[in-house]
Amino acid sequence: MADSKEPWKGEEEEEEEELDETSYIAQKDAVLFAIDVSESMLAPPPPSDDKKAEKDSPTTAAIKCAYQIMQQRIISNPKDMIGVLLFGTEQSKFQDEDENSRGGLQYPHCYILSDLNIPAAEDVKTLRGIVQQDDEFKDLLIPTKEPVSMSNMLFCANQIFTTRAPNFGSRRLFIITDKDDPHASDKDARSQAQVRAKDLYDLGVVIELFPISHPDHEFDRSKFYDDIIYRDPAAGGDLDVGPSNFRSSGSDGISLLSNLISDINSKQVAKRALFSNLPFEIGKDFTISVKGYNLLQKQEKARKGYVYLDGETKQYVEGETAKFTEDSVRPVEKIEIKKAYKFGGSQVLFSEEEMKQLKTFGSPVLRIIGFKPQSMLPFWAAIKKSTFIYPSEEHYIGSTRVFSALWQKLTKDKKMGVAWYIARSNAAPVLVAILPSEERASDTTKVPIIPAGLWLYQLPFLDDKRDLTPQQKPLVAPDLLIDEMRKVVQQLQLPKAIYDPSKYPNPALQWHYKILQALALDEELPDQPEDKTVPKFRQIDKRAGQYINKWGEILDKEFSEYQKEHYGGIDGTKLKRARGDSEEPPKKKVKPAHSGQSLDGMNVSELKRVVATKGLSKYTMQELKDLLSAKGLDAKGKKADLVERVEQWIEDN
Repeated sequence: MADSKEPWKGEEEEEEEELDETSYIAQKDAVLFAIDVSESMLAPPPPSDDKKAEKDSPTTAAIKCAYQIMQQRIISNPKDMIGVLLFGTEQSKFQDEDENSRGGLQYPHCYILSDLNIPAAEDVKTLRGIVQQDDEFKDLLIPTKEPVSMSNMLFCANQIFTTRAPNFGSRRLFIITDKDDPHASDKDARSQAQVRAKDLYDLGVVIELFPISHPDHEFDRSKFYDDIIYRDPAAGGDLDVGPSNFRSSGSDGISLLSNLISDINSKQVAKRALFSNLPFEIGKDFTISVKGYNLLQKQEKARKGYVYLDGETKQYVEGETAKFTEDSVRPVEKIEIKKAYKFGGSQVLFSEEEMKQLKTFGSPVLRIIGFKPQSMLPFWAAIKKSTFIYPSEEHYIGSTRVFSALWQKLTKDKKMGVAWYIARSNAAPVLVAILPSEERASDTTKVPIIPAGLWLYQLPFLDDKRDLTPQQKPLVAPDLLIDEMRKVVQQLQLPKAIYDPSKYPNPALQWHYKILQALALDEELPDQPEDKTVPKFRQIDKRAGQYINKWGEILDKEFSEYQKEHYGGIDGTKLKRARGDSEEPPKKKVKPAHSGQSLDGMNVSELKRVVATKGLSKYTMQELKDLLSAKGLDAKGKKADLVERVEQWIEDN
């Protein structure tokens, strides 16, 4: 995997940020698509002259959705599981069995197209074959003429989750159908489906419905699915948003496929759980529990590892690190090593237990110490990215309602909480501002851009502030230039002046994974990457070209006047300012020279004399590296690091 350590962090800082395994949750997601294969779901939409009109049937659009989501997850969440279950089919198949095995009898009219597992290239190829309507897959999408039992489908899903993803933190069943009342005349079948749905809920599986409406029929959840989809009765509804209805007509210009993908992406679980069930003390003897998530994380290219090719088979190479003594090259055990910090020219040693005590400031907690207006928070106070928190009912029943009330109050009064925050048992305490966020969704896709909840916004301490060195007074543009630039900015603003990251994938990452995907799936290699960050120059010229040209003309005129005023000349061409009588010519920087003797040829006493006179900095980096290499020390780094390393060696010897 790619090294996630940030280069500016030192070894001690990196250890302090180490996650405590007892409070860290590796949130893995298992998603099973249950796609209805009925005559109405297979019917193509009515013909339309609109170029953007939907052309795929709802079943085909749903399989395409699963195909694209599977491709996305291979890249973004390689440990997640995805499966596709078709129900209502003439054929039957359960897990690795064929249609003639016991699975077909146990779960009739349920066909596992792709078993719940970490997506492999073969799974993607299977879905691609159906999407491209290959001949070998045509017989799969034949609907049965017998009544389809929803109880049977839910029981089949239960078995899949139990056998394939028994310990996953998130397990979800996505039902895509247009039948709002599949058992209208059969009360027993309806009751059995409710029991199977309750079994899934007790198992920890969340059922998500993606209802399909047709031009002549509006999907009504209340007929059947309100009794199937269970929600936590203790959870408040203030922060929840109900699912959408999807139309197969495509008349609004947004395809059914795009709607499905957008809505499924909006239901992705938070992947990086920083802490779970953290006590949130709102007042004395008044505590709830919350979970914290890292919603923003720079995505890097993932590297699985190095491969050894000279053996009989290809093997992954695993690296190991060991420490040895300098004199006898003897392996050093962990118990022989102590941490040391330099203080006053000497080294202060700490044992591993003492280091743990130094880092312990109490048990993890989020404790409110007061409230302030949000207007008092300066924009420059952010020193780290914020952590998103959400209520958890596991330790304190009623946490969601209290959390919702606090969120509403902070939002309504534009207040923020100020809190003492220890994220983990080995983390240093920090002060945070607790800021509320209202849910904001995309106008076109309705996908939430910012969720509703609270954010922990880390505040700086006194030690974190740095004094700014005196700066030159900035050159202020004339009012005429500012007014003309305002017109340009107004023409080129993003929609509603909001940056939506979902519209701008990283072109370097996308190109990297496009190549991997093409090689893994035996596809043609793409010619060039798609870069959505490239400015649309034609649109820019059309919207603001005349304003930009006019601004450029004004700039030339104003700059010419500025040159005349400050540098003289008829056209302001005498740019070299004449030196006054009292001014002396600038002094050239003289590079300090050393004695001429190389560091390599000096003994220890001579080296100590150089250090005492602060003469090491006069030597080049190559000379310093040669000395370090001769002593068997690390010769990498900046010059200041090399000098410090040499000084340390001289001090120790």
